Amino acid sequence: MTTTLRFGALRFAALRFAGAMCVAGLLGISVPGATPAPAAAALPAGVTGVTTIAPMLEQVTPAVVNIAVLSRAPQAENPLLRDPFFRRFFNVPEQQARPQVSAGSGVIVDARRGYVITNAHVVENAQEIAVTLKDRRRLRAKLVGRDAATDIALLKIEAENLTALPWGDSDQLKVGDFLVAIGNPFGLGQTVTSGIVSALGRSGLKIEGYEDFIQTDASINPGNSGGALVNFNGELVGINTAIIGPAGGSVGIGFAVPVSIVRSVMEQLVEYGEVRRGRLGVSIQDLTPDLADSMNLAGDAGAVIAQVERGSAAERAGFRSGDVVTAVNGRPVRSATDFRNRMGLVRAGTPLQVTVLRGGSERVLNVRTAN
Repeated sequence: MTTTLRFGALRFAALRFAGAMCVAGLLGISVPGATPAPAAAALPAGVTGVTTIAPMLEQVTPAVVNIAVLSRAPQAENPLLRDPFFRRFFNVPEQQARPQVSAGSGVIVDARRGYVITNAHVVENAQEIAVTLKDRRRLRAKLVGRDAATDIALLKIEAENLTALPWGDSDQLKVGDFLVAIGNPFGLGQTVTSGIVSALGRSGLKIEGYEDFIQTDASINPGNSGGALVNFNGELVGINTAIIGPAGGSVGIGFAVPVSIVRSVMEQLVEYGEVRRGRLGVSIQDLTPDLADSMNLAGDAGAVIAQVERGSAAERAGFRSGDVVTAVNGRPVRSATDFRNRMGLVRAGTPLQVTVLRGGSERVLNVRTAN
């Protein structure tokens, strides 16, 4: 799936990675080709002072898997061919969907239960899903559930001696923190790249319904979808999902779904097989500097309630147009996008304490999200 972004006079594409990638071995498909370069010679004994993250990678890379998906994509056809009368009159045979093989990546997050996180677009329309571990074991995977709005899917595999990646805290990330991206670019097999956090809270890319991306310059390419973004403590902080590039390749602008979103989605996929989002019943907009000035507010952090739906949970809780939401359950709200993302991950029926500014004073509204 491609979303075109316009920056000045240049056009780039925010690309998801699970296109028609050729998969070597995962589904019994062999690929002839290049001979890998010989490994570098070992350092002489006694050499010290070498900076390396190899010990950390030895611990975490067994938790990152390669994923191969067999799916059937419907053939593009003339709308007339969907008319039964037209088909009968011209004796047009039924069009068969074409089989496609695509490649992606995944992360084992629960070794005991065999849960693997990947991107929803990696397993879209999947008929068969194969997972290959670092130790070359090939396993069939079951789709537990997927959520297209956050681009997260949960798979389950049956195997012994699995390694899971520990969860990190994506809310504690700062621009400049070092990160490692691990995945299966171009179906080559497990590959590690490194970089830093380039930005936080990226949104507006129109790739997903709920966007709060970690931006990184660690090299990410097609096939990395669903792979791990790891901090230097060996903890999972994000799931790689998209890049911006003029020709589909990495130019150092990659995006990952933070684990704060991933864990919330996974919990619901385990429990329900889907994400059941609660509804508040409000329309919101950003608190711009001009709007903050007109409302005599000191800062511009928060989300403005533009409209409250009649009969909604928000109306019953006492929300009004013009309220400025500044926190949910004590956690500050940065913007309208932040508030929307937060609400998009709240289960139906969840009680919340929402802090709002109204008429220059602060108050807390208690609301329970509706189905």
